Amino acid sequence: MANAFFSDLLATISERGRLLLRRTDPTEQKPDADDLIELCEALLSGRGEASGTAMAREVLDHYQDLDGAGQLAFFQALLRNFGPDRKKLEKAIEAWRATPVEHDAGDLHFASEPRRQELIRRLNRAPSGTSDLVAMRADLLRLMNGHKDLEALDRDVAHLLNSWFNRGFLVLRRIDWSTPANILEQIIRYEAVHEIRDWDDLRRRIDPIDRRCYAFFHPALADAPLIFVEVALTETIPSAIAPLLAVDRQPVPIDRARTAVFYSISNTQRGLGGISFGNFLIKQVVEELRRELPKLDTFVTLSPVPGFMQWLKQANDTPLLEEERTVLKLLDEPKWYENAEMTAQLRAVLEPTAAYYFLRARTSKGRLIDSVARFHLGNGARLERINWLGDLSPKGLRESASIMVNYLYRLEDIEKNHEAYANEGEVVASSAVKRLLKTEGRRLLDMRLT
Repeated sequence: MANAFFSDLLATISERGRLLLRRTDPTEQKPDADDLIELCEALLSGRGEASGTAMAREVLDHYQDLDGAGQLAFFQALLRNFGPDRKKLEKAIEAWRATPVEHDAGDLHFASEPRRQELIRRLNRAPSGTSDLVAMRADLLRLMNGHKDLEALDRDVAHLLNSWFNRGFLVLRRIDWSTPANILEQIIRYEAVHEIRDWDDLRRRIDPIDRRCYAFFHPALADAPLIFVEVALTETIPSAIAPLLAVDRQPVPIDRARTAVFYSISNTQRGLGGISFGNFLIKQVVEELRRELPKLDTFVTLSPVPGFMQWLKQANDTPLLEEERTVLKLLDEPKWYENAEMTAQLRAVLEPTAAYYFLRARTSKGRLIDSVARFHLGNGARLERINWLGDLSPKGLRESASIMVNYLYRLEDIEKNHEAYANEGEVVASSAVKRLLKTEGRRLLDMRLT
């Protein structure tokens, strides 16, 4: 109710400001990027609350009328014309050099801030301003692919969004069948790991007694989940996704559930890319589940390996011999996973290779290749198990040759594991995964000797 009140109040202020400005003649030609920049200059120079709120809303409205070329021109003008005030910055630098005291350091900090940051703050005051700025950043990220110069502008936008979407503002809510339909529709639309086919499929994931779904919300986007996680309550750690999603599966009695399985995490806001919520989400959901179900003692993921097959096909550092690459051609056979002989040959090659992929393979910058692995290991999880034939969906076969993995969140080890990964790049893994890597080394040695 409080959010609705303030939204209505802002809308009223904005509308009165429009009347004061008299800038809303529907017969006027829609402004281009240059006109929009003039409006931005006027917004920065103004002081009136009502007129400023109205002008911010007008900038955001007209931005939505720009095509791709107009958006690019607008962003480049923000980059070019809305940097720091050079005179103020030079004066602050001179003062700091003359007398390097704390007060002058503060002046230097504020003088070095680009003018576009204050512009973005003022745009955020408009009704629905936060939502529109998130959408605007999605456009910016898209355009950055061919225009690296826009990265400086994105740093400014991301800096402010990081402040506005920090953990203190986020609210955890459980998603169930009583959740409003407009939010449930977004869960269906943005599920990025295992497609939700229809409403019945959604209900199977959130309604049974052994299923949970949680999402983070922000007060400025009250009806839009930022990120959500789907959880299965099971008796043991699962090794395949199909049984968890089966239409005819039998729910696990809640008193027998000992394991919480995070099997899908999806972001919904492209414009918040690079602003991490997932680590907070998993840890808070763990605490929520422990309060509700104290018998749960294992918290684990069942995760895809989206970069594995691409690495296997393109990387120069794969540990495969020519004979093993020949075995990989079996993956081109239709329904190879139904043939026991093919499956055994492929498993002997791919399981140890997957262990190498996680424990040894790195990008040119020394990072883990797999984005999902970086996320969970960075959160302090342990690479627990590599699961052969874990995902036989077309996507799973295409991206990882059916392999899935479990990351174990052992609460007492999370901080230690996180430090090992963050400081040393160490992948904390179970003895079972490490044995697979040793198997890889022995197999290669044997093949070379023969």
